[in-house]
Amino acid sequence: MAALLLAALLAAACGFQRQIERGLDRADQWLTYSGDYTGRRHSPLTGITRVNVPGLQEAWTFPVGDLAPLEATPLLYENTLYFTAALNVAFAVDARTGRQIWRYDRQLPDVLNLCCNASNRGLAIRGDRLFMETLDAHLVALDRHTGAVVFDIPMADVADGYSGNSAPLVVGDLVIAGISGGEFVARGFIDAYDADTGERRWRFWTVPNAGERGGNTWPRGAAVRAGGPTWLTGTYDPALHLLYWGVGNPSPPLDGSGRAGDNLFTNSIVALDATTGALRWFYQFSPHDTHDWDSNQIPVLADLTIGGRVRHVVMLANRNGFFYVLDRATGERLVATPFVHTTWATDVDAEGRPMPLPLPATPDGGTLVCPDDVGGTNFMSPSFDPDRSLFFVTAREGCGVFYTNPVGAVARGVRTMGGVAAGSDEPHYGALRAIDARTGAMRWQVRYANPGWTGVLSTAGGLVFTSDDRDRFMAIDADNGRVLWDAHIGENVHASPMTYAIDGRHYVVLPSFAKLTAFALPAAR
Repeated sequence: MAALLLAALLAAACGFQRQIERGLDRADQWLTYSGDYTGRRHSPLTGITRVNVPGLQEAWTFPVGDLAPLEATPLLYENTLYFTAALNVAFAVDARTGRQIWRYDRQLPDVLNLCCNASNRGLAIRGDRLFMETLDAHLVALDRHTGAVVFDIPMADVADGYSGNSAPLVVGDLVIAGISGGEFVARGFIDAYDADTGERRWRFWTVPNAGERGGNTWPRGAAVRAGGPTWLTGTYDPALHLLYWGVGNPSPPLDGSGRAGDNLFTNSIVALDATTGALRWFYQFSPHDTHDWDSNQIPVLADLTIGGRVRHVVMLANRNGFFYVLDRATGERLVATPFVHTTWATDVDAEGRPMPLPLPATPDGGTLVCPDDVGGTNFMSPSFDPDRSLFFVTAREGCGVFYTNPVGAVARGVRTMGGVAAGSDEPHYGALRAIDARTGAMRWQVRYANPGWTGVLSTAGGLVFTSDDRDRFMAIDADNGRVLWDAHIGENVHASPMTYAIDGRHYVVLPSFAKLTAFALPAAR
């Protein structure tokens, strides 16, 4: 009997893996933070179209009250939405009605080291288990039927500056998890844990020691090699068995005086063997970063025809203001071009390194740089429409004045920026931009007054969903950028919409600041 039960569990796990690999070809599933392994956030659903989208109405709302801001994308499995709110509270909600099924509340320690807020970006799922990173740097497994804790594993010590707020990624029987703490002199890593036991299988350190690959890009004898947080979810190519993960800033972020060199593998994308965590290749976007331009943006996988050849690529709109297309087997650069106004560099050389430009000094001793420290984009998830070869991204236009304050040696766990960045009088606005992924050229944009924080969803119905810098949720024509429908939701948005269909009814769900709202066409009578 035990052998039969084990075989059944293994078969179910393998079946679940195949479901994720197939991506969003089923309308009633959304199984990873980005919907599938590719990171595209592109749904095959066609129930809501450019013709009928003006009839979209609110179907239900689920408020979370003081557990804001919501930054998670809900998962959908077996007609249930699973998502997280701030302070590591998790919910299961009926996807038809918004009725709560269960709630999990995490007991957190009194002292946490957090960069920005107490948010969490969501869950991973495998069979009957959900996985969540916690603000005190643990990995927790929950029973998806009840919310009961299955295991609770420490990833790192919160006293050393670590925290966890990204959504993990399940690959086979592994749960892949990143870490936060780049502002607290914490050394970044990517971990893989056994989904059944919680045992750690491997760890990839994003800042190497002396003598390791990349170790010579830090000063010899440096007291602290730190930074390289991994606080957004990566993607996965089953054919190559490679994980693609963005790596954040070196520490301290704004003061490079004590860390001469490129500071690998910070501000890079790394391609790792999913079984062992071994590094296959990397591409560094901003060597020796002193502007806090984390490269934690979502890597998006696609097949593109470039130069008459079909190329298997990974794409990333980077915080440094450039849009990149790389060969996902080798890391070869295929496209690198600005998608926002940039003054620090406007091109890369034959080796793919940015070609820096002289930067103007301000009268008070600062340096004016575009984009600013928040970047040309940030944690807002992009989307990719494979039929149109269009990459949709929430862009931020703005410049900043950077001031350096050398800090010397600092202990781990102490918040250390090494300077400040202030706003400037340069134009400051936001936009949804459609980029031709084959060339990097902008096709169209929807501009709004200030930079926003909403991710993007596209669908086979020819629509793109996002919101502006305030409370306007929009459906946009994917061909030309024309706004076809909007709704004012009463609060701003720090997350990404998702979509699904149940019983023939197509829903679009938006996590806004303090509520989850589902929109749908009127039900058939």
